[in-house]
Amino acid sequence: MTKKNHQSMGLQSPDGQMHLPRRNGAVRAAKAFALVFIVILALGGARVLLGRGAARAALEEQSAQGQKIFVKTVSPALSKSANALTLPATLRGDNETAIFARVSGYVRAFAVDIGAKVKKGQVLAELDTPELDQQVAQAKAQLEQAKANVALAEVALKRWKTLFAQNSVAKQDLDTKQNAFDTSVALQNSAQAYLRQLQETMDFKHVLAPFDGVITARNVDLGNLITAGSTGSSLFSMARPDPLRVFIDAPQAYAGGIKVGDKVNVTQPEMPGRDFAAEVTRIAGAINVATRSQTIELALPNPDGVLTPGAYVQVALPLPPKGPLSIPANTLLFRSEGPSVVIVDADGKAHLRPISIVNDLGATLELAGGLTPEDKVIINPPDSIVDGDKVSAQ
Repeated sequence: MTKKNHQSMGLQSPDGQMHLPRRNGAVRAAKAFALVFIVILALGGARVLLGRGAARAALEEQSAQGQKIFVKTVSPALSKSANALTLPATLRGDNETAIFARVSGYVRAFAVDIGAKVKKGQVLAELDTPELDQQVAQAKAQLEQAKANVALAEVALKRWKTLFAQNSVAKQDLDTKQNAFDTSVALQNSAQAYLRQLQETMDFKHVLAPFDGVITARNVDLGNLITAGSTGSSLFSMARPDPLRVFIDAPQAYAGGIKVGDKVNVTQPEMPGRDFAAEVTRIAGAINVATRSQTIELALPNPDGVLTPGAYVQVALPLPPKGPLSIPANTLLFRSEGPSVVIVDADGKAHLRPISIVNDLGATLELAGGLTPEDKVIINPPDSIVDGDKVSAQ
């Protein structure tokens, strides 16, 4: 290469000396590029590692959330004296009776029908009694015959007394006439009593109401043949609707807590929101062996007649609490150790707590101990829950 070319390429200085380019700048540039590359790789690696760590943490959290049990809790409440035992019952009239005919005959007319309010002594029906009428006529004839016999015997007796006073007849003959007269008088009295009996029976041709009440059934029509006595069908049924009587069968476990004079509430499903006050009036005093219950009678005033005999009602008997605390029945958990509940502590851990039930009211349970009002009891605890499980209370 010529000198001129060296000068043009910058390899030779004007003084004639040749100088090669310095390599320090290239090395520094290479090092800088390598450093940048390493930093980029490090950042990328760190990003990957951080992403994996975040993903692992999210997975672990998700797994923990999946294993956590979500529950609802309730705190034990103080038992109240307003607890009640609800029992079914049927309303009965204060006095209910079936009305039968006292004499046999045919229904000539009836004056009332179902739903009619009647007063004591009011005519309900009238019977036609041809056989009884004939018996009365025959009894009257027998009485007249007896009276004639008495009159004849009396005349004969007077005549024989006169003859005996004249010593014309023996004492035995006079005694015979006296006996004939006494017999005829007795027969007259008997005939008169029989006629009176038939005449009084004639009064039963009119069927009367035995008390104030309402007609609940009519079982006859015009012309029906009625047989005297209670063996056949009744003519009417009556009931006194005020007051009403209510009979309930209290289970043996609760019968001892009910006494005469207790106030109770009576409700009828067809009248929601309306309560009727009743009072315990009678207690059987013995347990029915077949049902293990005791019959209790209530008196229920019904002045406006809104309640009807025979209606189905529900009676709520107030019961004193047997335990200081009560919990819902759906918190109960049955294990081999006995009945228990599951409570949640401040750290969100579940703990099994045995309880002592003293009164089962169906929807609620009264406890003698084992819990405090501050405890949080799990509702519907899962059967698989064990002591120490983490739960999330809502």
